[in-house]
Amino acid sequence: MANKKNDHELSKRKFYPASVEAKTAVSAPKQTPQTKHPAYRLAFQDDDFLLREELRPVRFQLELLKPEMLLEEAGVGSTLVMYGSARIPSPAEAASLVANAPPERKAVAERLAEKSKYYQEAYNLGRLVSEKSIVEEGKRQFVICSGGGPSIMEAANHGASDAGAESIGLNIALPHEQAPNIYVTPYLSFQFHYFALRKMHFLLRARAVAVFPGGFGTLDEFLELLTLIQTGKMKPIPILLFGKEFWTKVVNFDALADEGTINRDDLNLFHWCETAEEAWVHIAEFYELES
Repeated sequence: MANKKNDHELSKRKFYPASVEAKTAVSAPKQTPQTKHPAYRLAFQDDDFLLREELRPVRFQLELLKPEMLLEEAGVGSTLVMYGSARIPSPAEAASLVANAPPERKAVAERLAEKSKYYQEAYNLGRLVSEKSIVEEGKRQFVICSGGGPSIMEAANHGASDAGAESIGLNIALPHEQAPNIYVTPYLSFQFHYFALRKMHFLLRARAVAVFPGGFGTLDEFLELLTLIQTGKMKPIPILLFGKEFWTKVVNFDALADEGTINRDDLNLFHWCETAEEAWVHIAEFYELES
């Protein structure tokens, strides 16, 4: 009878894992001019090599794989993604923002302060959906996912945290500091170099997306999502657009239809709402869930 223990198992992998090989390479007993040269480093331990221009496709793949693998291991089945500005203050900060604004920025500060209600609604939605604690086939559904930064993103993660739920943050490395907000679950906090890969991960597990007032980044994410669904690259999902007064001021959706550059029916790809409760009712109706 074959020995089924330790290295004698028939099914046991015979090659050592990379983690073991990496330790072996570091603890090499003999140091020579050859072993000290960067060329001798194991490729996957050589940062200079991995950062070469020719390795861009490999870095793309790594940035795709790492969050995908860790989210799968965490049992995340689907997400509710929340896009929005990094500049809108919380209700508690709104008055201070206006009071401390220089005269030439006072009007802008006042308009940002007026939008603090959306910080509250983002918090409410993050908390409301997280309290549902929907689990199907052993996977958590509608896990809150934000860009991991401040303002609307922070509100989303904060709401989930106060509901006792974990939430995801997909941060981006920028020239100016953007640290993850404190409410993102640490082991679900990811940093991206490539905007394209970050946007892909926003949508891979998304079963609904809430879009709050925001700037270029929010517009980019929102319009790409609309394009993917409009062109049939992605199946329809609920897209909740918060702030009709804001969005119709900055984007003339009707004009696009009037000019014939989109179909009038394309305006039905998203749903207007102002409160977290309205958003959840629309999601629940779409998926035939109890609201």
